[in-house]
Amino acid sequence: MRAVLDDHAAGWPLLLAVAFIGLELIYGRLAGHEDIYDPAETLASFGVAVGNVIAKALTSGVAAFPLVFAYQHRLFEIPLDSVWSWTVLFIAVEFCYYWFHRASHRIRWLWATHAVHHSATRFNLSAGIRLGWTGQLTGAFLFFVPLAWIGFHPLAIMLLLGLGLLYQFFLHTGAPVHLGPLEWVLNTPRHHRTHHAVNDSCLDRNYGSVLIVFDLMFGTFAEAPRDEPLQFGLRGRLPTNNPFRIVFGEWIALAGDAWRAPGVRRKLRLLFGPP
Repeated sequence: MRAVLDDHAAGWPLLLAVAFIGLELIYGRLAGHEDIYDPAETLASFGVAVGNVIAKALTSGVAAFPLVFAYQHRLFEIPLDSVWSWTVLFIAVEFCYYWFHRASHRIRWLWATHAVHHSATRFNLSAGIRLGWTGQLTGAFLFFVPLAWIGFHPLAIMLLLGLGLLYQFFLHTGAPVHLGPLEWVLNTPRHHRTHHAVNDSCLDRNYGSVLIVFDLMFGTFAEAPRDEPLQFGLRGRLPTNNPFRIVFGEWIALAGDAWRAPGVRRKLRLLFGPP
């Protein structure tokens, strides 16, 4: 079973992404928004995406084994033979993804991978393929193992995760999409644009995958500020178009900080405390 877990990982083909990125680029030119894409940054995103595909092929078993093991020792038999059982699983996956994504912003060990996704300085579809290479190795899959232990089949969990992550790709469009009343239920491009922004009022907000309801429930929802332009990228990090620096920059900084920190307790606090 090929795992699809990542900070914002994707199992959809890169060719599909290329097609939609091309369409958005054409739209931007027709709408007079030529600056929506930076050629060098977009090329860097493709470099990161190719590396992500290779990394997943090499590390997918790291997440697959715990899920299968948990399912073999499941508490219940949950047949997925009705709309209701799939609905329950969908909501459960969304709930677990919310906490996984929130933890990825609040625990530096997880942020070192997830920071890759937030490193783009332009918000567009190419940012949606800028994914870290180390997600399988950080233990992110642990957020979803309880679903298999309860009795949901790992393949069904992976299927809904994959579909949710495919949906998230389209959230990165720079087009002014507004879905009206659905904005209070679904995660939308407007919500996700806020999530990527580094403005003070936007930091650590809007963690949802397909749904935005858990952000509303747990107090992490935010609208974009109306009196200032949104800024993107990583705070405290100079932008780079070198894929290897994009992927490993935060890891190098984390390792350096932990090495210089005195005492085991301080080192652990740096590794597992907030970024």
